[in-house]
Amino acid sequence: MTVVGYAPGAYDMFHIGHLNILRRASQECDRLVAGVVSDEVVLKAKGKLPIIPFDERLEIVRSVRFVHEAVPDLHLDKFDSWLHIGFDVLFKGDDWRGTERAERLEAALGEVGARVVYFPYTMHTSSTALRKLISVPS
Repeated sequence: MTVVGYAPGAYDMFHIGHLNILRRASQECDRLVAGVVSDEVVLKAKGKLPIIPFDERLEIVRSVRFVHEAVPDLHLDKFDSWLHIGFDVLFKGDDWRGTERAERLEAALGEVGARVVYFPYTMHTSSTALRKLISVPS
């Protein structure tokens, strides 16, 4: 059986933390699909727009050798992404673990036989930290 993994993210200002998640995710599945979150969903989730345009973020992620396919992610609720892709494992940074949204998603995915795997969040390099460093208004 082929294990399909899904790694959603904004992938704004692509950095080593993004690469680490995609590398680790590719080691945990047979086929890795990366969902590049649309500007509208990023705005709903984080309250700010990405710096890098969507089409460029999608092309960057599509070019990463660990990724078998990069697709637009138009869903705030990642269970809706599961309905469209049908992945077996969703990969997220562990900064998301324990949140109300994460617990709801874990339960919903569990009901359909999928699961969530968390990887260590790269604290020293994040899009939020880069945004502060270069003084881009939120």
